Amino acid sequence: MLLWLAISLMTGAAIMAVLWPLRPRVGDGVSDGQADLAVYRDQLAEIDRDRDAGLIGASESEAARTEVARRMLRVAQADAANRIATSSDRRRRLAAAVALVGVPLFAGGLYFALGSPEQGGQPLAARLDARPEQADVAILVRRVEDHLNANPDDGRGYEVIAPIYMRIGRFEDAARAWENAIRLNGSDARRQNGLGEALLAQSGGVVTAEAKAAFLAAQADDPKDPKARYFLGLAAEQDGRPQEAASIWSALAADTPADAPWRPMLDAALARVGAPTSGPSAADVAAAQQMSAEDRNAMVRGMVDRLSQRLAENGDDLDGWLRLMRAWNVLGEGGKARDAAAKARVQFAADTQALGRIDALARELGLGS
Repeated sequence: MLLWLAISLMTGAAIMAVLWPLRPRVGDGVSDGQADLAVYRDQLAEIDRDRDAGLIGASESEAARTEVARRMLRVAQADAANRIATSSDRRRRLAAAVALVGVPLFAGGLYFALGSPEQGGQPLAARLDARPEQADVAILVRRVEDHLNANPDDGRGYEVIAPIYMRIGRFEDAARAWENAIRLNGSDARRQNGLGEALLAQSGGVVTAEAKAAFLAAQADDPKDPKARYFLGLAAEQDGRPQEAASIWSALAADTPADAPWRPMLDAALARVGAPTSGPSAADVAAAQQMSAEDRNAMVRGMVDRLSQRLAENGDDLDGWLRLMRAWNVLGEGGKARDAAAKARVQFAADTQALGRIDALARELGLGS
């Protein structure tokens, strides 16, 4: 009842605020023009009296009457225009009054006919108790948080809410939830990857030491886990070790099906470090697990040599030439990188767009134009 009273008062105040400036002005009902006309009529009568008394001549009397008549005509025209404007203002006030009073009445009647004015309000507690399909994400998160506040040792609850925190951008809370899930439920690849991704998102895409530790723990639990392997390669790339990143990603590429959803991202990563996307052989992958940094470097060189040989046999692969240029440059072989650029220009001499890409990469790598 108090709500309806408050709404009524606010509606009335809004109507008065609009209608008050449009109110008609209170006066004696006589316009300025009518008062002027009365004065001019008195002047005409006075002119006639002065003429009859012989105070002025006939010609002077006629001239004075003509001047007063002109003034009366001017005042009469102005008064008529004012009456028309007043009538227009009256119509506008009427239209505003109808709109300001009629619209709230119409809206209120429509709500009473189609709405549910008798339905009581639903407090927060009732919304928290609603069925999941009837609650929004914020309500669901609140319900889980309330449950975890009452049951702080429920590891399953932390696993449920951690991915939701990630989806809504609460990365710090997601990392904390994964840490609690690992503490309560033990470590496995899925939980450690979840923690690593949350820390990665929290740092803006940088694989921090804490995130790398989580991915290493995930790989220890499952050496073939693709997510952990990818992010460990990213850590190597960000630490300035592109050859190690190429080795990690090339080994992952050998185990990744062509239709895997993460395959395009992996191929793009391989291209960044100048490694071919075809990947090493199965024997190379097995051997790479135990290789030293020097041996991995030799393996990468072998893959680059195979890419160079393939392009020598079939040079129509522009992306392959670009990867080869970048690969030789990463390996510190600037001369071979320039030679690959020269061969690519010869191969695509008739393709202006391809030449533009080759020249752009050459300038980026400092190979000249």
